[in-house]
Amino acid sequence: MLNIDVEIFMGSDSDLPSMAKCAEILEKFDVSHRMYILSAHRTTEAALEKVSTAIQRGVKVIIAGAGKAAHLPGVLASKTTLPVIGIPMKTSDLGGVDSLYSIVQMPTGIPVATVAIGDTGAKNAALLALRILSVADENIRDKMRVYQEEMKNDVLKKNDRLQEIGYRDYLKGGQ
Repeated sequence: MLNIDVEIFMGSDSDLPSMAKCAEILEKFDVSHRMYILSAHRTTEAALEKVSTAIQRGVKVIIAGAGKAAHLPGVLASKTTLPVIGIPMKTSDLGGVDSLYSIVQMPTGIPVATVAIGDTGAKNAALLALRILSVADENIRDKMRVYQEEMKNDVLKKNDRLQEIGYRDYLKGGQ
């Protein structure tokens, strides 16, 4: 049986552009993952079956993105002992604040780690999953150190350029 480290759930294919950013980071770290479109409301039984058998597939972390009522992360968390990271999806109605409130306000006993709304949240969910996995995987921990060093160097280069050309030229694209 295929051993998948992280499973990524989304309630709708409209979430896929954001959730793909999550998968891209996992791929950069060579972490196995699988994605599902399964709704807490429209495909409840399929979502519950998938999460209830995740441990047997070797899954170590669940990531779930959802919008509006955003029940998917909590429903999944209620049926597994694995860590669940919830990503509030941006919505047309309230910009994703509705999703954020739904995911962050889980009842006692059903913890869901909650990240930022939308694309940033998707990226941070992957990075949080990697940090969870790094507790038992030195290779991931080493890659995370390199990743953080690259981010630091990128910011320092931008600062050097800003100091060199000034903010007006920088804003004009003189990066």
